[in-house]
Amino acid sequence: MHHARQHAQNRTRERRRRLAYEAARLMAEGGIRDFHQAKLKAADRLGIHDDASLPRNREIEEALREYQRIFLGPTQEQALRTRRQAALRAMEFFAGFEPRLVGPVLEGTADTSSPVQLHLYADDGDAVTRFLVEHDIPAQPRQRRLRLDRERSLDATVWLFSAEELAFELVVLPMQALRQAPLSAVDERPMRRASSSQLRELLAREHAALPAFG
Repeated sequence: MHHARQHAQNRTRERRRRLAYEAARLMAEGGIRDFHQAKLKAADRLGIHDDASLPRNREIEEALREYQRIFLGPTQEQALRTRRQAALRAMEFFAGFEPRLVGPVLEGTADTSSPVQLHLYADDGDAVTRFLVEHDIPAQPRQRRLRLDRERSLDATVWLFSAEELAFELVVLPMQALRQAPLSAVDERPMRRASSSQLRELLAREHAALPAFG
């Protein structure tokens, strides 16, 4: 009985691992951004449909990190570094809105098609709009629902634009949201965020870790 249960657990664990890796491959190669979509597509491709075998989003994110390291290597590292450097310049430009970097560019899973995602904070909902107009930045507005905690959500304005041949997403939030980040779609915990000074430190550490060539 114990042996059978152990075997079933091992089989489920192996299926979760295979599904996480396939979902990561689909995200890396197919440009899928949504973890849930990648998970379901991977399950369909592998013919695995029991809920117990479905990996958590964090498991897929870790598998994605491993896949990028093995198969994309320098290409992904360069894409990530380029976006982090561009994010810092953008944060300095939008300094009046207390910008924070979030998403794959911060987490380290950004690739050549990942946008730079920034949270901007302003109680005047039109302040960011006016700033974009004043600086002749053609941006497209969208709406995105974010969960503030288990009970509360808010519909935030998102401005999409391109600069330096990169895509940017500016999510406009009220000042009170600075105290606690919205919940991440990956694991439903408060999003990781970085200020410009924290990002500058991260870039400095990365630069120090680069191999020296004589």
